[in-house]
Amino acid sequence: MDLLALADFTLVARHGGFGAASRAARRPKATLSRRVGELEAALGLRLFERGRRDLKLTEEGRALFERAGALLTELEETAAAVASGGGQVRGRLRISAPLLFSQTAMGRLAAEFARRHPEGRLEVTTDDRAVDMIEEGYDLAIRVNPAPDDALVGRPFLYDRLVVVAGPDLPRPSGGATPAVVRGADPARSWTLAGPNGPVTLAVDAVLRLSSLVMIRDAVRAGAGVARLPLSLVMHDVAGGRLVNWGDVAGSEIALWALYPSRRLLNARVSAFLDLLRQSFPKATSEELAAYLAG
Repeated sequence: MDLLALADFTLVARHGGFGAASRAARRPKATLSRRVGELEAALGLRLFERGRRDLKLTEEGRALFERAGALLTELEETAAAVASGGGQVRGRLRISAPLLFSQTAMGRLAAEFARRHPEGRLEVTTDDRAVDMIEEGYDLAIRVNPAPDDALVGRPFLYDRLVVVAGPDLPRPSGGATPAVVRGADPARSWTLAGPNGPVTLAVDAVLRLSSLVMIRDAVRAGAGVARLPLSLVMHDVAGGRLVNWGDVAGSEIALWALYPSRRLLNARVSAFLDLLRQSFPKATSEELAAYLAG
């Protein structure tokens, strides 16, 4: 594929027409039209619907524009980095991160990234859903136990697990009694705890439903009931006697992954943030994350 023709296509698509693209790039309109036509012929596709007064992307053209624009930007940045002798971090880095990690860790990570790379522009969006990174323009996504996705590559950078905790004044249930539970959207009717004598099942009767794990922790500290929470979030409360750990939730291992689109080159901004994650959590453990949050 002719990369110059592809670049001209993205230029026209970005500006919404040959005339506007010609004025922006200060290049002949006829040249742009010819090169886009050559690209359409090479692909065997119509990329634009040409009306008398307007120009609209076809479905195929829109798909090509969404992917080619990002790819060409990465190629330009890579060429510039090679020419300048290194991968200097410049420009915007868009990250999607889950709510809890954003609330507890991303503020400090963002500040450190800005300190290290003053020419970078970091944007973090909090979202627990699985965003479409290519369609929504994200460079990196942090996700908890992500489902396999052929369009994404990445690596885990932190591991955690769930524990059931309660206030120190709340007795453990006996004789099949059901404790008051503070929970989020989890629909489970029981929790299974790993114990030295085998698994123990704890019935769940929600007295509070809260959408944030931080809110759930605070409610449990205030004596509202028991909750299932990440160990890193409650480790210091347990150590300080504000909460009591009733046990690990069986099969509740958590892995936080840093993901990026496999069809895109790994640019200097993404590489720099991945390096920051590795340096901030070199052991990738719950204890390390808890210490980071406490610091």
